Amino acid sequence: MQICRTVAELRAARARFGALGFAPTMGYLHEGHLGLARRAKAECGASLVSIFVNPTQFSAGEDLERYPRDETRDLALLAEEKTDLVFLPHVSDIYPEGFSSTVDPGPLAHVLEGASRPGHFVGVATVVAKLLNMAQPTKAYFGQKDAQQCLVIRRVARDLDLPVEIVIQPTARDGDGLALSSRNAYLSKAERAAAPVLFRALQAVQARVVEGERDADRLRQMMQAMIMAEPLAELDYVSLADAETLSELARLDRPALASVAVRFGATRLIDNLVLQPSAA
Repeated sequence: MQICRTVAELRAARARFGALGFAPTMGYLHEGHLGLARRAKAECGASLVSIFVNPTQFSAGEDLERYPRDETRDLALLAEEKTDLVFLPHVSDIYPEGFSSTVDPGPLAHVLEGASRPGHFVGVATVVAKLLNMAQPTKAYFGQKDAQQCLVIRRVARDLDLPVEIVIQPTARDGDGLALSSRNAYLSKAERAAAPVLFRALQAVQARVVEGERDADRLRQMMQAMIMAEPLAELDYVSLADAETLSELARLDRPALASVAVRFGATRLIDNLVLQPSAA
């Protein structure tokens, strides 16, 4: 496993490989990240993982400074996966002095997470575009847990004609359904016990859709009621939107993204399920 800390080192190392699968991460790796790395290697023959806590996707007052970091642990986990390349850049390598260009993904960036976290997706789109240009991977792998991010990245890759296939991996979950996230480390024992309410609310909506419910407002109200019944949960939003445009739906007459954002104390968690009403 080769560790690259500068763009020049990454480009020189990447030149040794043909097909390359790439999993961008912010580190503090869990099984969701490792699943991306594993699939990248299996499908492309060689794998690259980046670890970079991107400051431009954090809004003012968010957890940039306390975001969990453990480089030694992360590198040990990636070595076990036989990862070929790891990119560990410094902030100044990604955003050198005088940096001023950004990527605006358009309307997808201004709803849901974009509305709650202004500027977030400009930061995401910019850093991912830069990383893809630096690494020139054959395929890049992202987790469905960040569904809106996946849509934004696919849009950027398409609109900017980036020569990479974007691959979305199903959400990795703990045994009780909680979506794996580096931020789960922030949760107290009581908050961790309460947090699976996100997935239970999404599952309940999915079950109602299978039973034939198509009224989006009733389904949103169901999610909201289930989450608000948990005393430790502070609801940010519930959404039932078109799975491609993220426009809120009045009726489920097409594939839909059911998504939620909830705070437990100082920790904000998100989750989602894609609903297929035509198959129900």
